[in-house]
Amino acid sequence: MIYFQSDYTEGACEEIIRRLTQTNMEQTTGYGEDAYCRHAASMIKEACGNEELHVHFLVGGTQTNTTVITAALRGYQGVLCADTGHINVHETGAIEACGHKVLALPSVDGKITARQIQEAHEAHVTNESFEHMVQPGMVYISHPTEFGTLYTKEELQAISNTCRECGLYLFLDGARLGYGLAAGDTDVTLADIAALTDVFYIGGTKVGALFGEAVVIRNEELNRDFRYYMKQKGGMLAKGRLLGLQFETLFTDDLYFKLSKHADDLADKLRAGVKACGLTLFAPGRTNQVFVTIPNEILIQLSEKFTFSHERPVGDDAYVVRFCTSFATKEENVEELIQELHRLTKK
Repeated sequence: MIYFQSDYTEGACEEIIRRLTQTNMEQTTGYGEDAYCRHAASMIKEACGNEELHVHFLVGGTQTNTTVITAALRGYQGVLCADTGHINVHETGAIEACGHKVLALPSVDGKITARQIQEAHEAHVTNESFEHMVQPGMVYISHPTEFGTLYTKEELQAISNTCRECGLYLFLDGARLGYGLAAGDTDVTLADIAALTDVFYIGGTKVGALFGEAVVIRNEELNRDFRYYMKQKGGMLAKGRLLGLQFETLFTDDLYFKLSKHADDLADKLRAGVKACGLTLFAPGRTNQVFVTIPNEILIQLSEKFTFSHERPVGDDAYVVRFCTSFATKEENVEELIQELHRLTKK
């Protein structure tokens, strides 16, 4: 069976495994206060073009989202996000379990707009019963989104401006950030994201690391007591150097971006193959997630050899499915998938 179900089916890139082995018996202080974490943080700040940023290392995406949102919001506040957003759909109510409502906004492509945010804010503050309602306190966006789509720099700038005008924190989920930054059609850089958000994170789990997310905070208010929240939410890893060392490796010689580009290039190859087979791409984009509408009869045969995610039905006889490439995807496996799609569609 060949896996295209997600971008974390493999362990870690060889460079990280090598460094973990080389440093395995070293003794360091714990809880992210070691030299590896300090060096990795400085490398990330340099890559973001801002030495005043604060960097913290956590283990996984859901843990990171709950920690950041809890640290930012008061008890009566909620977080605005696309109705397809990860915190609204795929985290088992983790945000609500922490006492904060997810305020979902309608979205077709996984993105939300500055206008939607402005309207949601105004709808709250102009409502006569506003004190009886959950107050929007933060905006959560993903880049790439759950559909692999990307925000443009202009869109991010507009959202950032609106958040500042409305007094809302802007939080960008970067679980797949590398794949977004390496995409062929993006005009957004890491420095842009660092400048336009209050807090974001650089995903490692899905981009070559064994595990780990690097939270980058620009807003001093959010950073003030952040490590208290990390500890309270189980995010302060005792062997914190394992996180720092991985990000140190990823940000050496642009490895993070090279791994990401590898996945994006293979996804582009798959997209071209899908089009050549006469199949329809469900969502545009150049990231590592490829969404395709495929007849059910083909899916049944395709699933005998390949795994992929079933996203949503299209009528009674087709499904939108997702194929995911990763830092470890082999080109020959993509070619084999394309050949099988071609065979099945030409019957």
